[in-house]
Amino acid sequence: MFLLDVEPLDLGADVRSVGVDLVEADENREPARGADAARVWTRLLPALAADQPWTLDFFSHVDRVRDFCARHGIAFREASQRSITIAAPEPTNLELLIDRFETETFGVRAGGLLPGADPALEGELARKGLDAYHSAFSRYYFCAVCDFEEGSLVILSEKLSAGEVIHRARPVLRDLSVQLQLPN
Repeated sequence: MFLLDVEPLDLGADVRSVGVDLVEADENREPARGADAARVWTRLLPALAADQPWTLDFFSHVDRVRDFCARHGIAFREASQRSITIAAPEPTNLELLIDRFETETFGVRAGGLLPGADPALEGELARKGLDAYHSAFSRYYFCAVCDFEEGSLVILSEKLSAGEVIHRARPVLRDLSVQLQLPN
């Protein structure tokens, strides 16, 4: 059994954000990892995007990402020399990607200029990593930092609140052993 803690975060006056933590439902509350956790994230990410186009952003270890995608027949776009985007992968491929790269930090974004390219943001991702989302998130439905090794998703959005995240998560996680909650 897992707990999905969803709460507003205070990252400063210029950023509206929501923290989502997936943890083991025991007294230690360790981050949830592995195949079962990947299954949860695989359902949650598309649910958050809803009807918006969305993509994964990889900006480090791009050679490994490129090789993995080539071996598994996953379409990707080389956004810049040091960043790769993977547009709305099918659930099976998304689960493979999350499981394989759970120890890496990567991003996800929805809406905005997608499904097209955003050369300014994609270039900044290659230079600054996910800090590039800080100045770009308002142009998107959301941008999010995936740190699944720590069981964490940080959503930057002017449109998604903690309550809306829970509302979207509940139906897609219903048949998994996940309890949703707003922490105290």
